[in-house]
Amino acid sequence: MKSSPTTPRTPRSGFTLLEVILSASLLAAGMSMILGVFNFGAAVVRNAELRSLSASSVEALINDLEENLFELRADGSVGEPALIVDRPVPGRTGVRYTVDATPNTAMLDAQGLPREYVVEISVSWSASGVRRAARWSTIMLREVPFGARMRRRFIR
Repeated sequence: MKSSPTTPRTPRSGFTLLEVILSASLLAAGMSMILGVFNFGAAVVRNAELRSLSASSVEALINDLEENLFELRADGSVGEPALIVDRPVPGRTGVRYTVDATPNTAMLDAQGLPREYVVEISVSWSASGVRRAARWSTIMLREVPFGARMRRRFIR
């Protein structure tokens, strides 16, 4: 009896359905992790941008206070602090501040006038349609900076 010639079976090439599903799920998990890192990076950049903007706003506010808080009298002496209510911060649209200066009676000069003032600063602004505010205190000397003295003398 003759046996029929059998052809050897060659293994099929390709992937099984289980392998395809497993690799797709691994790819999806990896992509979601990468997108999560991008989201985190964007939040860090936004936070740094807001901190930089707030620091420059405070710097502009303090510079404005140093120049305009105390009046410079005609005789060159420095007067009492000015009343500042709801003044715009220079260079910042929508940011306004109010100042309340009280003398520190522990630090008096030779004439018995206070040398320094405790300055309460209230800042308000609008962000995303919501009105926000911050408040802090600082100590300022009763003086007018040299640059402000020259500007007031020659420009005004």
